[in-house]
Amino acid sequence: MTTPLLFNPHTYDPTHFDPETRRLLRATVDWFEERGKRRLIEDYRTRAWLGDFLAFAAKERLFATFLTPASAASDEDQRWDTARIAALNEILGFYGLDYWYAWQVTILGLGPVWQSENAAARTRAADLLNEGEVFAFGLSEKAHGADIYSTDMLLEPEGDGGFRATGSKYYIGNGNAAGLVSVFGRRTDVDGPDGYVFFAADSRHPSYHLVKNVVDSSKFVSEFRLEDYPVTPEDVLHTGRAAFDAALNTVNVGKFNLCTASIGICEHAMYEAVTHASSRILYGRPVTAFPHVRRELAEAYVRLVGMKLFSDRAVDYFRSAGPEDRRYLLFNPMTKMKVTTEGEKVIDLMWDVIAAKGFEKDNYFSQAAVEIRGLPKLEGTVHVNLALILKFMRNHLLDPVEHPAVPTRLDAADDDFLFRQGPARGLGSVRFHDWRAAYDAYAEVPNVARFREQADALCEFVTTTAPDEGQSRDLDFLLAVGQLFALVVHGQLILEQARLTDLDESVLDELFSVLVRDFSGHCVELHGKDSATSEQQGWALGAIRRPVVDEARSAQIWQRVEALSGAYEMSL
Repeated sequence: MTTPLLFNPHTYDPTHFDPETRRLLRATVDWFEERGKRRLIEDYRTRAWLGDFLAFAAKERLFATFLTPASAASDEDQRWDTARIAALNEILGFYGLDYWYAWQVTILGLGPVWQSENAAARTRAADLLNEGEVFAFGLSEKAHGADIYSTDMLLEPEGDGGFRATGSKYYIGNGNAAGLVSVFGRRTDVDGPDGYVFFAADSRHPSYHLVKNVVDSSKFVSEFRLEDYPVTPEDVLHTGRAAFDAALNTVNVGKFNLCTASIGICEHAMYEAVTHASSRILYGRPVTAFPHVRRELAEAYVRLVGMKLFSDRAVDYFRSAGPEDRRYLLFNPMTKMKVTTEGEKVIDLMWDVIAAKGFEKDNYFSQAAVEIRGLPKLEGTVHVNLALILKFMRNHLLDPVEHPAVPTRLDAADDDFLFRQGPARGLGSVRFHDWRAAYDAYAEVPNVARFREQADALCEFVTTTAPDEGQSRDLDFLLAVGQLFALVVHGQLILEQARLTDLDESVLDELFSVLVRDFSGHCVELHGKDSATSEQQGWALGAIRRPVVDEARSAQIWQRVEALSGAYEMSL
């Protein structure tokens, strides 16, 4: 039995997209397949720069078509369409995170430009995209990380409305090759947030000094320094508070891409792992005959399906967002934090099965095991995004409002709201539809019902034993609560997408048996926190549940996993 739930390059045909999107996605798959596995792995091992891939992307106008919003477009196929961006994220992750990274930091570099009212800069960016250039996002610094309050990129005013910029940026992808680098700094003559400036720099300018690649990778994650760099009025993208908002709103756009890259990595690794395990004989039996192996591979499979369901549904909320519907501000850090950490679990489960095979240099899995670790740590740590998610917990769980139903969004529309999100504040005012409806729709599925008991218990926790004033300053305690809340939101969007795609309920039941165990595990963690009160400890133990066991269901899932053996192997 084959499964349509995972991306398979041999059968991939994205007919749900318009003809040009379909052509470009398929052309990208074909480029990698023709390149072959041996070359792909060798380029990764030798840290080769991605020049061949970028030349292909330039020839096909891939970045220009996918990353130019309609307001700056030079042809009808150009638009900023989150659905097709997500599809390309998955493909690039499938073949190698280095390729995805060059694309991802181009997206980040474009964010401040497309949010800007500077017509000259927007035209320049559109022209550079059409010429096949890549972009960079100059925010982080060596001493301060992404703490934009403390930037040491200083701009000295000049009489013509321009500046001279001096300072360093660190951990800046594409900093070696970007035709345009969006750089964040502050004026020397204005204190506080009114002094922030976002400006466009060119990595080829003589006052732009490339210091080094700070990582040992094909990704060129640069340190660069500007020395008396001339910033003209035409280079200024944002000033004051708008520059601060542009930084945060750009990260809102960019961090979403991490989830689908993680999915692509896991899919490729899963084909390799299942194929290897199925053909490996130990003690006279196939490895996959052992019960613990079947359990681990089945769990990896349903976790991966959950990642895809959540991310696909989050696309719809992103594309349907507007000033009156900002629910994406919760689902976005969820994709970044929850989906990427699920990806780590998927890889770990498979690695426990294939063991030493996961280290071999001729396999994709060895690089997947390394690269999957990076995604939870990019665009804000897991902890930062968990803390952000917590800001929405009370409104989401306890105070729902009516919202128009959000349909599946695969239409060829321009997601222009992402570049006019407005001030990066007011998260406490974001309201949500009733999460219970998604769970009610699957009340007959045993483990969905079991998990619903735990979700209801979390509501009780928030209303009766919520963190007190002291615990509200104990981030270690709060993060344990955040993990419980994240599971409820994760389950909600999974269920919504399952309904929209008519997912087999056996897959859903098996997935929620895993989520029940996850929730129980976080309850035990909360129980053990130093600051947990006796009431909270009692609640935590009372919210633990055992999943509903169904051997017939588990056998059905194993058939799906077993069918992956030999279903895809990259040509040499």
